[in-house]
Amino acid sequence: MAMDSDSRPSGRDAKAADASTLAAASRELSGAGGKHWLGRLLPFLGPAFIASVAYVDPGNYATNIQAGSKYGYLMLWVVVASNLMAMLLQSLSAKLGIATGKNLAEHCRDQFRPSTVWAMWVLMEVVAMATDLAEFVGAAVGFNLLLGIPLWLAGILTGIATFAILGLERYGFRPLEAVITSFVGVIAVSYLVETVLARPDWGSIAAGAVLPRFGGTDGVVLATGILGATVMPHVIFLHSALTQRRIVVRDAVRMRALFRFELWDVAVAMGIAGLVNAAMLIMAAATFHIHGHSDLATIEEAHRTLTPLLGSAASVVFAISLVASGLSSASVGTMAGQVIMQGFLRRGIPVWLRRLVTMLPSLIVIMLGLDPTRTLVISQVVLSFGLPFAVVPLVLFTRRGDLMGVLVNRRATTYVAALVAVLIVALNLYLIYGALFTG
Repeated sequence: MAMDSDSRPSGRDAKAADASTLAAASRELSGAGGKHWLGRLLPFLGPAFIASVAYVDPGNYATNIQAGSKYGYLMLWVVVASNLMAMLLQSLSAKLGIATGKNLAEHCRDQFRPSTVWAMWVLMEVVAMATDLAEFVGAAVGFNLLLGIPLWLAGILTGIATFAILGLERYGFRPLEAVITSFVGVIAVSYLVETVLARPDWGSIAAGAVLPRFGGTDGVVLATGILGATVMPHVIFLHSALTQRRIVVRDAVRMRALFRFELWDVAVAMGIAGLVNAAMLIMAAATFHIHGHSDLATIEEAHRTLTPLLGSAASVVFAISLVASGLSSASVGTMAGQVIMQGFLRRGIPVWLRRLVTMLPSLIVIMLGLDPTRTLVISQVVLSFGLPFAVVPLVLFTRRGDLMGVLVNRRATTYVAALVAVLIVALNLYLIYGALFTG
């Protein structure tokens, strides 16, 4: 196995945590691991956990809480289906980076006309801005609820915290992965507590998870928002960049082995993210919908209503999880923006400058006093419109043997991925029809 110098973050010295991870991965892929299965898997865990943060960001809070409070368990199947789509697409994105050493944006730049590349870059930057808006505002709302400070001050605190998290990149990929994974753990434990306290109806949960229903045009809008919040276009681009140079292998046998480990990474990380999303909706259904709060419209109302229904501890846990979600996903969103610009244009800006620029729209929303939850839901719909422009190229590239080599898609994989792309486009077209012609 060849470990290239650029298998570490570009322009940085090799750090101890990174070197240890790469050495352990090298031993395992060479057949000399000899550890318990968890020890064998550990060096390969990380990229999917960073990507999974985007699947439990504050936009998910807004869409899942609204869906659960308004429709009960009816929309749970959308969360399940979206998470299965996410697993498939993230595995394809990871595979693209492993097989080719290039990320999705770089392949788009190489394969498409310059005019198409520029148009896609502009669109993905809009998507990234919508993403950052949701994540930054969500973290600010979390600080506001947790500490009782004004929203504008919470926004500044959010900016400082995300700068600190992004600063970990200078120490290598492993410390950043560890911090992001810790945030995912905080969110998961928080919603485990919330679900236990809510005591949901498990029979209704089972029915809601497998019976496709929308409940009207508003339900389609929320379903599109859930899809946009769950299958997020910017992390489809990011995941391929996280795997393209992390561990570099040359021969077919080890490349297949590396991808199998990456599938475990995706399954574990996305499985946790899917359970958290389901728990958000279940908590809202069991707590708000069943008590007649079906018109619950904002995250702040959800937090305030939790106290009389489940006790003060539940509202504190909710706020903590929202802060963890917002801070981690805002950091990951900034990383994705860097990958998108560098991949499409071969140009980049300092990460601190991107973080500063993308903070401004969020601070403006906060200063103007716009409804944070409505802003979050709209941002997720914007994300859903950007999905085809990430999903379609991903399917096209991963089906090509000349690019993918031994990791080219099986025919069935391409068919299923293409079906996912068609469903995403169809849902968006239906949403546009509903908005224009049915009000």
